[in-house]
Amino acid sequence: MASNNTKTVKPFGWADKIGYAMGDFGNDFTFILSSSFLLKFYTDVMGVSAGLVGLMMMLARFVDAFTDTAMGQIVDRSTPTAKGKFIPWIRRFMGPVAIASFLMYASWFKDMPMGFKIVWMFATYLLWGSICYTGCNIPYGSMASAISDDPDDRVQLSSWRNIGATFAGTVIGVVLPLVVYYTDAEGNTQLSGTKMSIAALACSIGALVCYILCTSLTTERVQIEKKTEKFSLGALFKQLFSSRALVSIIVAAIVLLLAQLTMQGMNAYIFPNYFNSAAGASIASLVGSIEMLILAMFIIPPLSKNFGKKEIAIAGNAVAVVAFLFAFISRTTNMTMYIVLYTLGYFGIAFFNTCIWAMITDVIDEDEVRRGTRSDGTIYSLYSFARKIGQALSSGLTGALLTMIGYTSATAFDPDVLSGIYTIGTLIPAIGFALLIVVLLFWYPLGKKQVEENSATLASRKQGK
Repeated sequence: MASNNTKTVKPFGWADKIGYAMGDFGNDFTFILSSSFLLKFYTDVMGVSAGLVGLMMMLARFVDAFTDTAMGQIVDRSTPTAKGKFIPWIRRFMGPVAIASFLMYASWFKDMPMGFKIVWMFATYLLWGSICYTGCNIPYGSMASAISDDPDDRVQLSSWRNIGATFAGTVIGVVLPLVVYYTDAEGNTQLSGTKMSIAALACSIGALVCYILCTSLTTERVQIEKKTEKFSLGALFKQLFSSRALVSIIVAAIVLLLAQLTMQGMNAYIFPNYFNSAAGASIASLVGSIEMLILAMFIIPPLSKNFGKKEIAIAGNAVAVVAFLFAFISRTTNMTMYIVLYTLGYFGIAFFNTCIWAMITDVIDEDEVRRGTRSDGTIYSLYSFARKIGQALSSGLTGALLTMIGYTSATAFDPDVLSGIYTIGTLIPAIGFALLIVVLLFWYPLGKKQVEENSATLASRKQGK
């Protein structure tokens, strides 16, 4: 059972916010790199079919069904140390995740037999995503509840987590396209395998530095005790399916990642291929990063406090639907206009992305209110697995659709293929964000009023009333 007895330590403050931001900065140094460039790397540099790469990413997520759940149980059942319950696990896995990420971009094997390249691709991707990344990400996400038990502090942590992710997205989305692409003799924009490997090494080093800062600056001041009851898979699924809030936020996560990662992943094809401009991807990422930072730091926290996280997330996604639907219908060949529409869509989903991690702690609170016990690691691992399903579906869908339109390194600039690339990059996000509105509006139950009631209930229990 979890105990919310606050330790006598320094109060929640800037060190926690910056440190927590550094954690997702570290996570996304490898995650955004993978979601943005891995498919492009294996199709264009290693010569592997887009459909096979997408299938590999999808199959790996089924492995995560076991590794995520196992890591959640390990975290919940671990004994707190002087640094807390979650920080020690991040320290154990931060080195391995950085090494595994680098190994995925082994351009030095591009001339090896196809069978070898496929085996290497599967092995390194599973090592990175299903083992090492899980080992860092599950305890990192779970520790928000241990940093503070105040709902407003958790919104701040969620915002700063997005700030960290935005910085990582800026480095990868703005800098890397200017570095890893080159123009061939025919004037086409191509991905350089050697430069991609060097960039992956730089991102791995950056991830390690960020994890060190995260574990040094944050403080686990809320004691989360070790779970001792015997693990039951049946009880786990009963816990999952008995909670409307948990099931609906899991579905919302799957839909969000399906739409968002398709949107972001297709940038590696829309800008270099459709617009024949690697710089366009940098500009879109830079503008999106700036608006995300402004929203996360100054706008979304007060809006969330006044109107509720669920409420502003729905409004923001409506903006994203309109932007991508207009982009699809207009089929613009003007890169500036496309960047404007893309930025508007990114603005819309920023509201949900900034609030989502605080919404997970709301779900954990709601589960504790209902059942009387707290399961931060277990619930977060279920949610993390849901996100990976969304990642898998996005990768699988993107790979399959690219194969369907006939994309290969040889056909990458054919007119029909370019038209298909544009359709995938605009229509899939529009549909996905529309479905997300439906889930949040009609299924997810934790609006502003219910969240405040749950917080009051837990505070009352804590005081022994």
